[in-house]
Amino acid sequence: MQKIPVLDLSPEIDALWDELNTAIQGVLRSGQFIMGPNVRAFEATVAEYLGVKHAIGVNSGTDALVIGLRALGIVPGDEVITSPFTFFATAESINAVGATPVFVDIDPTTYNLDPDLIEGRITSRTRAILPVHLYGQAAAMTPILAIAERHGLKILEDVAQAIGGTYQGQKLGTLGHAGAFSFFPSKNLGAYGDGGLIATNDDNVAATARMLRVHGAQRKYYNEAIGYNSRLDELQAAILRVKLPHLDRWNDSRRQVAARYNKWLNQVSGLVVPQPSPWAEHVYHQYTIRVLAGQRDIVQQRLTDEGIATMIYYPVPVHRLPVYRDLNYTLPQAEIAAAEVLSLPIWPDMPTATQERVVQVLGKVMR
Repeated sequence: MQKIPVLDLSPEIDALWDELNTAIQGVLRSGQFIMGPNVRAFEATVAEYLGVKHAIGVNSGTDALVIGLRALGIVPGDEVITSPFTFFATAESINAVGATPVFVDIDPTTYNLDPDLIEGRITSRTRAILPVHLYGQAAAMTPILAIAERHGLKILEDVAQAIGGTYQGQKLGTLGHAGAFSFFPSKNLGAYGDGGLIATNDDNVAATARMLRVHGAQRKYYNEAIGYNSRLDELQAAILRVKLPHLDRWNDSRRQVAARYNKWLNQVSGLVVPQPSPWAEHVYHQYTIRVLAGQRDIVQQRLTDEGIATMIYYPVPVHRLPVYRDLNYTLPQAEIAAAEVLSLPIWPDMPTATQERVVQVLGKVMR
């Protein structure tokens, strides 16, 4: 039986093997392992790629959220509006800076914040909105930006799953006051370990983020704030420098894989395929379908039995996790999505024959 993973990184590694080895050996021979020339070069290159003034490398996507919030001035007692349908780190980061996450239900098509519901959750303590570009699909940023401007709120974009994606032609992570990126190995631009980045056009935000990532010091041993040990690793920066020039092609390839899935699965009864928005360029970090009529878990198990791996992102919406359950939120669209979503295998240059097998087995399972 041919086993098909959710993500296969081996084609990427094989294609870049010589470049990766050269970059890794260069770091090892340099003896500079922390905040060296590769970090500086990657920050400059990715800032140019995104079209922002500042890119600040940090240890992880979670740290990018935490430091990003603090750099935007979020303090204990503040409230931050965000999505309940995301990885826990989005909400966790809000709590980590002493603020309170306020959950707003999602649009059932994009799985992102429903902008029509945001203003109803704004209070005198609201200081920011943290939209998530889930699965590589942009949130509806035009109305979100308008709401933020009307109420004097900051916007930190969670771009962990959407690097290279655009909204009305502008790179995600550059529309708000700052963007937080993850380079977890499975991301569209993944390191071979943890890594993250904060992007911003605000000089003060950038300066604060740079200070916070090195124990709250602008100058070593002269600490001005309680900060973090959160530096992008020199080795990971070297790897990311090799990979960044390939990102747009990889994202284009993901879109081609998704288009084939849509074509082949669109007529399968009991499934809903993702619908990219006309105003955004989806980068398909995940290709996520809905399995209707309460059949998702059964379908997943049958695919597993046939050697096809899938993932559920996410089986429990954040507001239903034990840490937030006592808040007693009812957010029906997020709860329905958590019971129906199923992410199929996808990666750049996924062989057509491999994809056809996924579709063939899924079609058989759904009959």
